[in-house]
Amino acid sequence: MIKIKEYRGHIRNWEALCKQLDIDHSLSRENREHAILAKAYETWGSDMANHMHGMFAFALWDDEKEQLFCLRDQFGTKPFYYYETEDGELLYGTSIRKILEMPGFVKELNEEMLQLYLSLTYVAGENTFFRGLKKLMPGRYMVWEKGRLKIERYWSPEFHPDESKSLEEWADEIHTTLQKIMPEVKSADESAESFLSGGVDSSYVLAMSDVEMTDSCGYEEERFDESKLAQQTAEILRRKSSRRVITPEEYFETVPYVMYNMEQPLGDASAIVFAIGCKAAAEHTKICYSGEGADEFFGGYNMYRNAERYGENLKTFYVGNTNIMKEDEKRRILKKYDPDVLPIELAERIYEETEGLDPLTKMSAVDIQIWLEGDIYFNVDNMSTAAGLEIRMPLTDTRIFDIASRMPSKYKVNEEQNKVAFRTAAAKVLPDEIAFRKKLGFIVPIRIWMADDRYNQDVREKFRSEMAEKFFDVEEINGIFEDYIAGNSDNWRKIWTIYTFLVWYELYFVKC
Repeated sequence: MIKIKEYRGHIRNWEALCKQLDIDHSLSRENREHAILAKAYETWGSDMANHMHGMFAFALWDDEKEQLFCLRDQFGTKPFYYYETEDGELLYGTSIRKILEMPGFVKELNEEMLQLYLSLTYVAGENTFFRGLKKLMPGRYMVWEKGRLKIERYWSPEFHPDESKSLEEWADEIHTTLQKIMPEVKSADESAESFLSGGVDSSYVLAMSDVEMTDSCGYEEERFDESKLAQQTAEILRRKSSRRVITPEEYFETVPYVMYNMEQPLGDASAIVFAIGCKAAAEHTKICYSGEGADEFFGGYNMYRNAERYGENLKTFYVGNTNIMKEDEKRRILKKYDPDVLPIELAERIYEETEGLDPLTKMSAVDIQIWLEGDIYFNVDNMSTAAGLEIRMPLTDTRIFDIASRMPSKYKVNEEQNKVAFRTAAAKVLPDEIAFRKKLGFIVPIRIWMADDRYNQDVREKFRSEMAEKFFDVEEINGIFEDYIAGNSDNWRKIWTIYTFLVWYELYFVKC
């Protein structure tokens, strides 16, 4: 008998799987998805995830084999953690806080992670900020049997460029594939809304969906505010729009809520905005679409246009979308610095796997396996879950990635444009001014707000605290802060990364 012990997710192709596995379509969603997991395991064993589309992390117990089987989806959209106790027991689950409360867990800070965090601004790789607590990485399954743990990789992002197709043919394949995926994202009896920015990804998802209401966040500072563009897009597509204006007071008040529900620190300033957006959307919907995945798959970031210039030098420095603090600076500010703990080591295996491929493909492979899992999906899942909202990401799908994995880089990025083929596909349902709009990014006015003494008092207090003295040379970090106040706005991300760690540490190790 198969028992589902832990499950978090949404199985996108459930109708096809119910038919294939002879499961009653009329079951409730929870019972239906549990039945799919059990039958899929019985039918395909450790290969089961390669028959499933969607977002999922789960653990099931096999009575016959007397073993625990745990699995995380291909891209890591849902989390899964595990911890081996001194008594030889395995603690596991999709929530860190629940594991912290389990008998046998010993809570200790894994201070080594701080050194990596100061560069990346997120928790990358299998280790966490809790010593001994590990992440099951994307595309892996884990078997626990008779006190022994085995982890295997069932999927990895492989790239095999196909030069035989034209730009239009690639755009057609993207579009027809998304047409097939969209009906699976939401069941007929479900209703949803859609997060909408000024960018092409969320606009394309909206245009391909039947949702009537969009949700956006904006600011009073017009130069940072994409929500007006989102409202214009909604009007063009004849959808309604809901706009949430975020004030600096609300932003800073939300930081502890975010760091607590994130369970690990995250120095991505947009996470606070996303958390507020999730809470606002949850007031009138339970399901919301979002456009994550396309940037990493199809060459969406502006820095990808420098890929050829980086060339082989990539493997010496590129560890993902962010790398804000260099080793000499970390050596100055940290009380404990280990020269053997280097962010680039997280990407070494990826560079080995992509040997011989072009620089853009290598950058994409790193971001898909490190940045997406550690920052983007981590943020989306934790903040939506905290708000009681379910996020579904139509563009994060192995069928969409399959297209990107075969597409030559020249159809992803050129001298004038990024996401070339993807934008060409989107232009089939969007006006050109939206489909080919320059990428703005998820901009937050934090670089202005944090320099304002009306809002930065908690930052100042924490930078001068005894808590900060445990980890940092406080003169050095306050020097960075004062340099920022004096006008060096480039320092804001360093300050924010240190600050978010201190907020998180206080919640989990001081006030707990």
